[in-house]
Amino acid sequence: MFSSVMDIFSNFPLWIALFGVLFAQLIKVPIHFLATKEFKPGLAFSTGGMPSSHSSAVSALTTAIGIENGLSSPVFAIACVFSIIVMYDASGVRRHAGEQATVLNQLVKDFQRFMVEAKDWSKKEELEKREELRELLGHEPIEVFFGAVTGVGLALFIYYIG
Repeated sequence: MFSSVMDIFSNFPLWIALFGVLFAQLIKVPIHFLATKEFKPGLAFSTGGMPSSHSSAVSALTTAIGIENGLSSPVFAIACVFSIIVMYDASGVRRHAGEQATVLNQLVKDFQRFMVEAKDWSKKEELEKREELRELLGHEPIEVFFGAVTGVGLALFIYYIG
């Protein structure tokens, strides 16, 4: 039993997928800095942004499974379909949820401004403390694409070179 528990340390698909997430999250900071000249280390711990860590993880996982089990294996087919669903969700549903959060946050701000202007409300500070919805939830298709390229590249590089 102990040896089967230790097998997890030699599970290349698992480790490259986790490394894909970590790498994609960390690389967001310098990419954002190069694009905007703004240093935001918090991007390493946030959702959304370039590249997609979801796409990087699932494409690294799928690539590693393809390398180890072959492209005609049922396990590769499962991983491939799983990757497509995750990447579609990252660029579709989650991105639209983020856009809706932007609109809802603006509605809350407009309503608060209306209430302040309508009457002098003593609880204004309490309203301002309300937490805004997260707006950066999903990815643009280009972010998903580069996340997938990142994952495939990492898996191939580490497997064949590393």
